[in-house]
Amino acid sequence: MALYLEHFGLNEPPFRITPHTDFFFDGADRGATLEALIYAVTHDEGIVKVSGEVGSGKTMLCRVLMERLPAEVTTIYLATPSLARDEILHALGDELGLALPERRSVALRELQEHLIRLYGEGRRVVVLIDEAHVMPDDTLEQVRLLSNLESSRHKLLQIVLFGQPELDATIAKPTLRQLRDRITHSFRMRPLASAEVATYLGFRMRAAGYRGPDVFAPRASARIARASEGLTRSINILADKALLAAYSQGSHAVTERHAKAAVADSDFTAEPLSRRMRPAALIGAGLAAGALITAAIYGWFATAPEPGVAAAPPAAKPASRPAAAKSTAANATAELEAALDSEDEEALAELEAQEPAPEPRLTTAQKRRLQSYSPGGQKLLAERLAATGELLESAPDNAYSIELFVTDNPDPARIERFLLRARELVPLSEVFVIPMPGAGGARLRVMFGTFQSVGEALDAGRRLPPKYQRAFHPAPRSLGELRKQM
Repeated sequence: MALYLEHFGLNEPPFRITPHTDFFFDGADRGATLEALIYAVTHDEGIVKVSGEVGSGKTMLCRVLMERLPAEVTTIYLATPSLARDEILHALGDELGLALPERRSVALRELQEHLIRLYGEGRRVVVLIDEAHVMPDDTLEQVRLLSNLESSRHKLLQIVLFGQPELDATIAKPTLRQLRDRITHSFRMRPLASAEVATYLGFRMRAAGYRGPDVFAPRASARIARASEGLTRSINILADKALLAAYSQGSHAVTERHAKAAVADSDFTAEPLSRRMRPAALIGAGLAAGALITAAIYGWFATAPEPGVAAAPPAAKPASRPAAAKSTAANATAELEAALDSEDEEALAELEAQEPAPEPRLTTAQKRRLQSYSPGGQKLLAERLAATGELLESAPDNAYSIELFVTDNPDPARIERFLLRARELVPLSEVFVIPMPGAGGARLRVMFGTFQSVGEALDAGRRLPPKYQRAFHPAPRSLGELRKQM
């Protein structure tokens, strides 16, 4: 990797596959999920679950959470969750400096007494369990028992489970119903959309010290997005190889041809990535990149050189205020001064009363997306779509809503039936329907409410009807992210 650092003006490799918290990408709901986790851990929320595909960024999220929790929170990180039922109890004891006895009931009592002492000192304890999908059922049951450790009014142990989607299937078993009922919040690490991949690539480059214009051409980032299926670990592998491809040709821009060479070298097209690439294979691919990519690149470009190699990028300059904006401001000032000079009180009052028009929050493309989905004559759906447009146009980026579900079946009659049932359970004025792009056409995201903070959204999520909490696993989403995903 060190080969291309100086070539691109980088301080360090931008696309390492090992988690590096300085490179945490807070787009694609990652930032909102992190805030929600911090809130849950510091507000006695019991067990929280985070699931996602291999390479979706769960371990990175876990590491960042450990760094950003308050100083009074003691974190215990368990990376070997295949422990037996009694082993996990003693593993916690070891992390807390306790020599717990073998007898389980006595060990639990001593652990509880120690946690009470810590709580009395103003300290909290959170257990972060990575790769929780491989935990035996008996060990998961022990996790439930640990979540019961409490004082007269407070939980003494917060637990966060990180795992692949198999974790969801395991917890859905009838034998683990009691554990499932203890999970207060569930979050899903979804893959990045194509536009988010482009933003992610630029973010990682700048986090590594790059200061020029975007290196990855739009078609290059689109190809990486398709081949990686939006999984950040796979994106990192392909982006690293694409940078090496550009470097080997002396280019300061990554073109689609460079990305295509990286994909070919990684053999990401044989079958869907989520089934083919397991963690060991991904790590092996990353380690072998330096040896494999050179031969592939030179073979690729020897017969088809890329015309028009971009010149070395100039150092980035601070963005200047658009000339039109300066002109508008100057004109407004001139008008006000003219009104003052002429002592035209009526004109002055009119000018002072005028407020600048708010910046539109939806782009033209986003408005078209919203208008392209037809309610098909369904009255309630038409009303909620109109209300959704008003919300997205007015709510600030740092406001939150609660995601109920996302569906690939946008049939208006089906959504209308949901709304008819929903109005019996929640205020329909708080339900919003957001059309999004999908592989087979429109997808719909159904949201509930608007809130000023992630904490308010989580509190409201707990007050949703139990039926919704069981069926949907509601999760907070920022309005800024919702707009980006349209």
